[in-house]
Amino acid sequence: MATMWGTMKFYHENQFKVVHESLRLLDASHSPKETTDHHHERTRQLGGVVQEWYTNLTEFTTQQKEYIKALNNWLKLNLIPIDTNLKDPSASSPARPESNPPIQLLLHAWNEYLQKLPDEAARSAINNFAAAVKTIWEHQKEELEFRNRCAESSKDLKRKTRDFENWYRKHFTEVEKDVVSEKQIAVEIAKKRLEEDEEAYRRQCVQVRDKSVMSLKTHLPELFRALSAFAGAGADMYSHLRNVA
Repeated sequence: MATMWGTMKFYHENQFKVVHESLRLLDASHSPKETTDHHHERTRQLGGVVQEWYTNLTEFTTQQKEYIKALNNWLKLNLIPIDTNLKDPSASSPARPESNPPIQLLLHAWNEYLQKLPDEAARSAINNFAAAVKTIWEHQKEELEFRNRCAESSKDLKRKTRDFENWYRKHFTEVEKDVVSEKQIAVEIAKKRLEEDEEAYRRQCVQVRDKSVMSLKTHLPELFRALSAFAGAGADMYSHLRNVA
């Protein structure tokens, strides 16, 4: 176990170094300009994996603490001899063992180390990263809604342009210029709406990219720093327990 946790510490430290250096050099302008449906789905999947990671770590630390606590309590009960002469008030109290058995020393030490593990910091870092990924996903969802709005506005403009051209071909010799201008207004309004939607979409793309990069720069180093500390504490714990045993 000490070797396993030591290996995890080694890899988490390397991950921290890679992430720290990569994010330091990361320029938001080099990131994809638009969020795709595929990218959005992968963000959702990442959020689910991180949330599951948080749940598994919580269950692991909680169950281990409860298990060692239960063993301690069971051992305490079995170390106390049962007094079978309760009716005789003059009977002496049952003798207690002069020294604690090795298993009790191990369990006491194990329980103390478990209470000192920085698991709360690790869970908090994972939870913060999960929240960051969820926020990125929500920003991407808003961006895709802007994209869909542009698509609808584009369809509306094409439809109104086509309708106007069909009408004009049929009636251009019969109608006055004022009537033509009135018909063109609907096309101009649709064109203006599309331009506004496209501009809003471009702004949203930039904001989502900038916010995503900033969020990763904030939470990824924190995540691997906390995991390195947790894995290191786990490695130290099992190394000391091996000596106690």
